[in-house]
Amino acid sequence: MSDATGTSTGAWGFTDDRGTGLTAARRPERVLAYVRAGAALLDLGVRPVAVYGSGHDGERLDPVKAGGLAAAGVPYLGPGRTLTEERIRELCGPGGIDLVADVTYDGKSPYALDEALAEGLGAPLVALSVGNELTLAAIVARFGELAGSLGAAGSATARGADAEAALRAAAGRSALRVLALSGAGPDQVHLARPEAWPELARLAELGVRLLDPGPGPGANWLTTDWEYALDLAPDLVLFDSRANATPPHAVPPGAHLTPWNPETPPSPQAVARSFQDLTVALEAPDV
Repeated sequence: MSDATGTSTGAWGFTDDRGTGLTAARRPERVLAYVRAGAALLDLGVRPVAVYGSGHDGERLDPVKAGGLAAAGVPYLGPGRTLTEERIRELCGPGGIDLVADVTYDGKSPYALDEALAEGLGAPLVALSVGNELTLAAIVARFGELAGSLGAAGSATARGADAEAALRAAAGRSALRVLALSGAGPDQVHLARPEAWPELARLAELGVRLLDPGPGPGANWLTTDWEYALDLAPDLVLFDSRANATPPHAVPPGAHLTPWNPETPPSPQAVARSFQDLTVALEAPDV
């Protein structure tokens, strides 16, 4: 929970999902963010001054992960681990950085930027959890709390509820078996374990018939070959459409493909869009 929202002229405080209490003499206005966090904050009414990528990202902003960042003209600085204090100061201008917003999967470390780099910039680093220890609703709520502490007015909760209701209804009418995966070339594929992904876990709660890849190594993915994936006989394949993933090398006979972003921005708007897209896929007449 946040400590205090503060005001633009007063003290600011926030406790992130590592349990780290962060404070500043005034409410931060210039936010540098990991792409996923930045896209969510933008949806929630906070425009980052710049965003950076993860170790999976290249020198150009992945449009699948970008949300509304590119349209809003938010600069992309490249992968976070390649950045230096000098480059950030050069690209972010004389105003500097008041806050770094990242995500965490383990509740201990920021995912895409070294904390020492934020310390060198003199900016507190907020890391919000996107791992499976929280529900999707809780993750979205935490980003809403951070945006609120930064002065944002509110979020599109009604739209999210409508999208969930429509998806629940579509799932109730559908018998399709759904498999989420990330392609890794002709010899390898990563099959998502639904319970390890908050968004997939929510889909299952709403009645989507997600396939579990079964036992084997890997907490989030079962890494296997395409023959194994085909043997699961899904009717609908949610394929990782991020730039670091490869398109499906093999498609089960009769199966329908629809893109899936495992890093959907944790905002009500972005989650609603992803649910609406899946609703359309479940109701497609050729599936």
